[in-house]
Amino acid sequence: MNTTTEQQRLERQWERQENWYQWGPYLSDRQWGTVREDYSADGSAWDYLPHDMARSRAYRWGEDGLAGISDDTQTLCFALALWNGNDPYLKERLFGLTNEQGNHGEDVKELYYYLDNTPTHSYMRMLYKYPHAAFPYQKLIDENGRRSFQDREYELLDTGLFDDNRYFDVVVEYAKESPDDMVVRITIHNRASEAAPLHVLPTLWFRNRWTFGLEQERPRIERMDNSADGFHHVRAIHTRLGNYILSFQEPERVLMTENETNQERVFARDNNSPFVKDAFHGAVTSGNFTPFDQHPDGTKCAPLYSFTIEAGASVELRLRLHRELADSPLSGNFDELFDSRRREADEFYAALTPGLTPEDMQIKRQAWSGLLWSKQYYNYNIGDWLRGDMGQPMPPPERWHGRNSDWQHINAEHILLMPDKWEYPWFAAWDLAFQATALAPVDLQFAKEQLYLLADPAFQAADGRLPAYEWNFSDNNPPLRGGLSWLFYDQELKSTGKRDVEFLRIMQNRLRANYEWWTTRAGGQRDNLFQGGFLGLDNVSLFDRSEGVPGGGTLDQADATAWMATYTVYMMRISLELAQDDPVTYESLAVYYFERYVRIADALQEIATLWIKGDDDESNNGFSYDVLHLPNGESIPLAIRSMVGLSNLFCVMTMDQDKAKALPAFYARVQQYYARVQQYLDDKKGEKPCYVVVEEDPDRNCILFSLLSCDQLERLATYLFNEDELLAPGGIRSLSKVYKEPFEQELAGDHYEIHYVPGESDSGMFGGNSNWRGPVWLPMNFMIVSALREFGKYYGDQVKAELPVGSGNKGNLTQAADFLTERIWRIFRRDEQGCRPAHGPHDQYRDDPHFKDLLLFYEHFDGDTSRGLGASHQTGWSALVAVL
Repeated sequence: MNTTTEQQRLERQWERQENWYQWGPYLSDRQWGTVREDYSADGSAWDYLPHDMARSRAYRWGEDGLAGISDDTQTLCFALALWNGNDPYLKERLFGLTNEQGNHGEDVKELYYYLDNTPTHSYMRMLYKYPHAAFPYQKLIDENGRRSFQDREYELLDTGLFDDNRYFDVVVEYAKESPDDMVVRITIHNRASEAAPLHVLPTLWFRNRWTFGLEQERPRIERMDNSADGFHHVRAIHTRLGNYILSFQEPERVLMTENETNQERVFARDNNSPFVKDAFHGAVTSGNFTPFDQHPDGTKCAPLYSFTIEAGASVELRLRLHRELADSPLSGNFDELFDSRRREADEFYAALTPGLTPEDMQIKRQAWSGLLWSKQYYNYNIGDWLRGDMGQPMPPPERWHGRNSDWQHINAEHILLMPDKWEYPWFAAWDLAFQATALAPVDLQFAKEQLYLLADPAFQAADGRLPAYEWNFSDNNPPLRGGLSWLFYDQELKSTGKRDVEFLRIMQNRLRANYEWWTTRAGGQRDNLFQGGFLGLDNVSLFDRSEGVPGGGTLDQADATAWMATYTVYMMRISLELAQDDPVTYESLAVYYFERYVRIADALQEIATLWIKGDDDESNNGFSYDVLHLPNGESIPLAIRSMVGLSNLFCVMTMDQDKAKALPAFYARVQQYYARVQQYLDDKKGEKPCYVVVEEDPDRNCILFSLLSCDQLERLATYLFNEDELLAPGGIRSLSKVYKEPFEQELAGDHYEIHYVPGESDSGMFGGNSNWRGPVWLPMNFMIVSALREFGKYYGDQVKAELPVGSGNKGNLTQAADFLTERIWRIFRRDEQGCRPAHGPHDQYRDDPHFKDLLLFYEHFDGDTSRGLGASHQTGWSALVAVL
């Protein structure tokens, strides 16, 4: 039981005694280039507000910043700005390439690391690496633009700017004395062998709501008298948030401006005042501060510190953001507070990770810290976004028929976990479900809230649909919330003994409409076989499944159908648990979901005859395949061994037989199904159904719900754990390695093919910034490991696999899950050469003491080498390594 100080603090938050969530790392890493800030007629979000205009244009829907924090309504913000004396403007936010600029889509081109964080944000630490030389903005654009899909991306480390340690390590730490009293320590290390200049601007500002008619009274930041001990202070005044004071050491000067658009630079029209959002940039880079002498207050403020930092030396800045001015706010207990909060964080994570090696503990802690840093204030009222704001130009009328126009009920103003706060600074339905799962051991209540939030009326459509992601809320993502709701409930029951029946009831009630939408609206023409659109695994397919089907036919999607079977069996399991307390309401629901489950299995049984040939084990190998139905009546299975084909594995659940027997109507229906299976066996002379649905083991008081038999599991394992097929050094590949020789198919007169691509995508499919045709994806590996463990509970040593194929080493399915987990951990551990495979070829991560302990949690990983690919801070779901 975790009884640490941080856990007690967290429990007071859960019990609403104290609001430790009020301040946190809620600034985005990128607000520019998002759908929310896009008011164009054609939906070209990247072009409407690009990086080059972000410093000059006031945002409408949120704020971004470097290593920053805000309150939970993002009214008041704090972040860092830097200038190395060489850049054309301040380093105020992270830079990266847009989708069109990158040879593999959008990509951040910075070096930053989420080092530590606690669930109440009582202690936070982040590192940013800033080069001495001018940041190579144009070089990164030009070189990546020159490269093709077949080339690797050109990264910041490839430019040579960090050679010979010619950079600053900027470490930003936060510690909370109380929920609204935060001390800030900025430590800057010059890692080079020569001195270098650096200008630092810790910046406090109000989000601009007044320009858009959302606030009648403009907030202010005003100067205060200096303390007798030499500290300086400014007061931030806001009618709703209340007042805050920022205390800081004596600066070179204090700059004030307004968080308002530079009309001259953005729109080529006169400004009403020179005090605009980007005023600090011109003043610092030019050295002309004369205008600021006449501007005593504003809505954006920064004390300026200018240093020449000697070789190998460090400087430290201290600040405090608090309600009331205290004596000696930057001395007194300042260092002691950091020491205490850091020690409490150590104790909290040690209690979560007993018995681990220091390296594995570090991996878990940085995974969870990255998740916590990925919290973001997310504001998007689609009705207001379409209508426009008071005093602002009317948005183009085309938008009323464009992106997200049929989601006008959405009114989001929440703290949400982002997949990656730079590359994906918006929620995604299935990412968020995995993120909540990874975070659950650290902050279960917040994780639960994240899980059911999208099924809240503020998000869920009246017909039951859940929004997918802001680029297209109408896309369909895999329906994970039923199974993960049960996972959360079951884990809490086992770890604390608490039955949070209310959580299950809320989830079931909210998900029921979504389930019915899937069965009535997302399904295709064939009963219980689903054609659900984009499901995450689409670019494993021969063609883009969300763009229609070759020849005008229909496509039964193997993964869509398997996801629905999984959804169904866990909605059934939730109903059975709720029926223990309320059988009148929920037992009939459990029967209903069981009936649906059986019908899906029957439909799969029927369609599997297209590829299973009698008693041929090779064709009856446990894989399922998409089936294309052409208008002429021909049905073509697309027999590709991929993650799509493995999706039937996910549909597995065990439960106590006694619990089923305690619900007589449900158990009677299960027995009726048994009788039907026996009749099938009699008719088919012992031939087993392809899809088993349910088995019982009275000796172990256990029932298994599954789509795969033990024979199929054994055959499937020969592909799953074969290094020439699906088994990679770091987990299970998304596409078999046998497709180095392409799989080819003629469809409706056109030629299609798919081939194994272990690294970056070699096409522009789905934006070109992700690849499901060979790399290892941790969310799917998490599903596989979880499924193997569930099968292992039931089968024990009855089902075994060779680990890996050809080794002679056999283990049961629980041992197979452990074997796979160990491979996944290798992605992040140092190998015999001292390299972490995730970091790829860069020597700094092996040799440089200031790099070697840093971790990045990429979006996916090379199927041959485990090199990190895609978004570099997708801690959201790659943090699942912490819960495997």
